[in-house]
Amino acid sequence: MQKEAIYHRPKNNYAYAYDAKTLHLRLKTKKDDIINVSLIYGDPYDWKESAWEYQKKEMTLTGSDNLFDYWTTSVKPPYRRMRYGFYIEDQRESIVYTEKGFFNEQPLETNDYFSFPFLNEVDVFKAPEWVKDTVWYQIFPERFANGDPTIDPKGVLPWGEFPPARDNFFGGDFQGVIEHLDHLTELGVNGIYFTPIFKAKSNHKYDTIDYLEIDPQFGNKETFKLLIQACHERGIKVMLDAVFNHCGYYFEPFQDLMKNGEASRYKDWFHVRSFPIETKPLPSYDTFAFEPSMPKLNTENPEVKEYLLSIGKYWVEEFDIDGWRLDVANEIDHQFWRDFRREVKQIKPELYILGEIWHDSMPWLLGDQFDAVMNYPMTSALLDHYAHGTITVETMANRLTSLLHSYPDNVNEVAFNLLGSHDTPRMLTLTNDRKELVKLMYMLQFSFPGTPCIYYGDEIGMKGGADPGCRECMTWDKEKQDTELFNFLKKLISLRQSHSAFGNSGSFHFISAKDDVIQYKKETNTETLLFLINSSEKSVTIDIPHLSCDATSLFGNTIKISSTLTLEPFGYDIISL
Repeated sequence: MQKEAIYHRPKNNYAYAYDAKTLHLRLKTKKDDIINVSLIYGDPYDWKESAWEYQKKEMTLTGSDNLFDYWTTSVKPPYRRMRYGFYIEDQRESIVYTEKGFFNEQPLETNDYFSFPFLNEVDVFKAPEWVKDTVWYQIFPERFANGDPTIDPKGVLPWGEFPPARDNFFGGDFQGVIEHLDHLTELGVNGIYFTPIFKAKSNHKYDTIDYLEIDPQFGNKETFKLLIQACHERGIKVMLDAVFNHCGYYFEPFQDLMKNGEASRYKDWFHVRSFPIETKPLPSYDTFAFEPSMPKLNTENPEVKEYLLSIGKYWVEEFDIDGWRLDVANEIDHQFWRDFRREVKQIKPELYILGEIWHDSMPWLLGDQFDAVMNYPMTSALLDHYAHGTITVETMANRLTSLLHSYPDNVNEVAFNLLGSHDTPRMLTLTNDRKELVKLMYMLQFSFPGTPCIYYGDEIGMKGGADPGCRECMTWDKEKQDTELFNFLKKLISLRQSHSAFGNSGSFHFISAKDDVIQYKKETNTETLLFLINSSEKSVTIDIPHLSCDATSLFGNTIKISSTLTLEPFGYDIISL
């Protein structure tokens, strides 16, 4: 038994309250080393005749990656407190693992065990329930639709007649979004994520000039209210992008700093390393990356903090938005985000708070800061296999399994799952126009735990390289749209809405991943779905011993009553067992 590979800690993703009554426990062991794990648990104060009263419950192997097996169980301690340990068996021996280490015999003293002191409901991670059933659509406002030419910025170009550049404008606006909401409704989308809408110099608007004003090229506040109202009438939630890590060069306090230098009353609003202020060759103040036009705000400064918190509240109170996406969220101090959550949730408890973090995000997902983060580890796993071809299907499954066990289940259920965005090349471009691979990625994205997002235009087959290539004008000419891809996505969204196991109600578990084929199950108490995805150029025959005469394909494919099923090259199916 490889004891040094056995790991548990009584917090975070290994021991957490899933709801007000239920605890989830996990244990990590060396891959293929352990044959059985049972949880030993009981109330720390439950003693009879000088003996601790405990129970045993067998744990389930919920996944494996290239190095480890993950064992999981859930319990409902009657008094909401628990001491616990693990009874672990391999082919040769059995041991008990507790907070004090490994024992050949079960310890009698409860202080030797792991402790979950008390399940306080206020400590339970709670994200808005509606997010679990939401399919998002990301809109880059400048490039979605031009509905009101009278507010076009100076030098606007004819829609879609020139390639996108970092400094050109095509006049996308709110009226254009309003006029094309039918497109989103037909697709099945019920959430819109807008990149920044506030007054800024650039076309991407991540260089804010005024956080209280909408950029005039998009419209005014009255039009924005009409947009929110139109979305809500259709059951569509609206999430805005908050750029609080940095402002724009023309933000009034920064302009004051540039003018008055060390005498500026705003000098402590920023992180100035030296005076006089320099922008070249490197800025003498902290910035986003090394971009001098995006000076970093000092969120530990009380004035800055009060100002930004007021912005967060204003757009919720005045316009009833449903979510904030937080740009460069990991570079802002944790205390600011704790206060931000408290302030905006007091106004609208069901507001969704989404952080842009590209790596391990557990410190932000403890229930006191964000509801979710953008799930880039999922994105990279799918792209590395299907688009780049740099990893095997087995490695992809290992990475996804490890990811799912890196967070509590109630965190995974609201993760923001994306495949493309305004920061990345489009999927068709990455796959060299291989739509069949794009469809396989969508299959996984929409059935993976979390809330999926479509980048505008991807649903109709738009292409484009890295920024600014991925920011072309939306194609509204039906003759130039890929309606087959649109209908495929529409089908996936419909299945997600009509089958509880397809979405977040279904548990996710890989059955196998080899030879370019993955099989995974999603299950509820009443439904079991088997997903089959073949990423090879050859037909494959899959052994499915549990296939019964009652099995049906959600795609209407004919299923022969047999223990095998054949997938065509780049084929897929979802079988209801």
